[in-house]
Amino acid sequence: MSGLIIPEVESSDVAVVLVRPHVPGNLGSVARAARNFGVGDVRLIEPPCSPDEEAYRLSSAVQGVLDAMVRHATLVEAVADFDAVVATSSLRGRSERRWLSLSELPEFIGSLPNRARVAYVFGPERSGLTEEERSRAGATVNVPTDPGFPTMNLSHAVAVILAIHRTFAASGPGASREEELAPSREIEGAIEHWDRALDAIAFYDTGHRERSLRDWRRIVAGRPLSVREVALLRGVANRILVSLRRIPPA
Repeated sequence: MSGLIIPEVESSDVAVVLVRPHVPGNLGSVARAARNFGVGDVRLIEPPCSPDEEAYRLSSAVQGVLDAMVRHATLVEAVADFDAVVATSSLRGRSERRWLSLSELPEFIGSLPNRARVAYVFGPERSGLTEEERSRAGATVNVPTDPGFPTMNLSHAVAVILAIHRTFAASGPGASREEELAPSREIEGAIEHWDRALDAIAFYDTGHRERSLRDWRRIVAGRPLSVREVALLRGVANRILVSLRRIPPA
């Protein structure tokens, strides 16, 4: 028997989000790893595999977590109610702006206000998260695996991240901050507002709209944003649209 003490109380502030998992057995292993660290909220992004006999065997005595997994049509929908969204990857992307090393994750966690809701996003076993999916997160954690064999078992990656979160959550200088963070759906709303404003000023006339919008999202939402900051962003975008309507056509 393992010497680990499994928490009796599940955290309502942390969720594991699995994007299009392929291997049914991994659902059971992730359910067990999540429960080891007191997390009962595991969300699946369509199209995920379905639990099979092997999944239930690997889930051990915590099949309740496996049965409670909720399916969502999109990643945006699944993380809409979270204050901070952290993607995971063993690869580096085009932009370095929002990448955290594993050693930087504790500082990021500690900077969050007390009781901030955090979603950790894990990609498909075969390919990992796409650049577009990573752009939906406030940060991406790079797990320092061996370059010759970089791909981790899904449940092992979940265990590593949750162990760090459980150790450092609410222990850093941000734990006593009272600043209210904006949930992911509000940040996405602000990005959509700016998308309309950028389109109105012909920012996209050179093409590459999707890439430009991903880059803009990295700049604007490269960290958790407060409710006030999101309101300010939306206010500026709205003023741009209002001002353009006031200018008579040439």
